[in-house]
Amino acid sequence: MSKMQKTGKGGLGNGTIVAICCAFVIGMVGMAYAAVPLYRMFCQVTGYGGTTQRVEQASDVILDKTIKVRFDANVGPGLPWTFAPVQREVEMRIGETTQIFYKARNNSSVATTGQAVFNVTPESAGAYFNKIECFCFTETTLKPGEELEMPVVFFVDPEIVDAVETKDIHTITLSYTFYPHEASKPVASTADGKADDAKKL
Repeated sequence: MSKMQKTGKGGLGNGTIVAICCAFVIGMVGMAYAAVPLYRMFCQVTGYGGTTQRVEQASDVILDKTIKVRFDANVGPGLPWTFAPVQREVEMRIGETTQIFYKARNNSSVATTGQAVFNVTPESAGAYFNKIECFCFTETTLKPGEELEMPVVFFVDPEIVDAVETKDIHTITLSYTFYPHEASKPVASTADGKADDAKKL
């Protein structure tokens, strides 16, 4: 057998090709995992895609102009919760700090864990919607039948009235969606494990 036959037409052996393919797949998987937190960080900083921003303090400026904020709630597949805003909307002065609540209830017979993501519409308002306190990206575990009220403290940046793309916005919708988290998977208790070991003896 000639050297060309051993290595293939391209001059690379089968082992080398497999190694390259494996390295490519591993690299793509790694990039996918890294992309999620990096994209989340980018959105929170810039407000891209209707993502609100997180700030540490309230606005020093409060305008006489008001804006209406509506609240939306959704639950992803696989999470047996009821989730809704306590109030559907508020009308507030731009720059004024406001607190509202969302309420979640676990309707299942086992403890479950959810994690919320959020955005605002119109998307151009995301960079001006500032949250001081929220429950987003936090693992929330509810016991069977447990109900929990979760606060959101926020304000709309007064600069929203200066930007060409946002100066005519009169209503903003803040939307949260809770998805099931890995911690919701049942874990065998110590007692169950000891019982199984006893059966094997």
